[in-house]
Amino acid sequence: MELGFTVRRFPLSFRVCPNPAGSIYNDSMATTKGALPVPKSLTDMSLEELWQLFPIELVEHRDCWADWYHEEASVIDDILSPGLPHAIHHIGSTAIDSIWAKPIVDILVELPDDAAVESAKARLAAHGYLVMADRDLNKGYTPEGFAERVFHVHLRIAGDNDELYFRNYLNVHPDVAQEYERLKLSLWKEFEHDRDGYTQAKAAFVRKYTDLAKAEHSSGTDVLPC
Repeated sequence: MELGFTVRRFPLSFRVCPNPAGSIYNDSMATTKGALPVPKSLTDMSLEELWQLFPIELVEHRDCWADWYHEEASVIDDILSPGLPHAIHHIGSTAIDSIWAKPIVDILVELPDDAAVESAKARLAAHGYLVMADRDLNKGYTPEGFAERVFHVHLRIAGDNDELYFRNYLNVHPDVAQEYERLKLSLWKEFEHDRDGYTQAKAAFVRKYTDLAKAEHSSGTDVLPC
């Protein structure tokens, strides 16, 4: 099975885009002798500890997120090529024009079958990506908090790509994108330390407009996911 793939090499002249989250360490965490405590490894932390360490934080849209995506997509392409047909996409709110988002770049990688997914997961893990769920990896999560750049990599079998429909629909319909932004901002503080709750609270909205996007695609009136 062949998957179309168009990641290009980009010059390393990216826009400056500081991550406001940064490390959560501060002076109050130092011991009486001035030394920082040794943090737990992420794999030893409970879900509650992880949510405290990595809270939901929303910031205004930043153009450099597209640069971050292109650079990381090229890294992933190098890891998976040759031998693994794949397609790479920028998804999530950082891929939607102008709206507030978590400063975490979501990347969808489509692969031909389960065996290819497992192979891709092993290759990425060997290059420092952290496996946090069955087919989800991340980069930029540290025991001290967020790194400057943070990525979520979602491995999927080709065609399991509803996020592309949602992304494209909101980019074509800025009024819906602004409605989504208002929803996210209204949920932010309530679910600051509960990512599952935050995702669930948005689920009906996401499902509604994903279905609308698919209906438009079927009728030939939309923009094809890419």
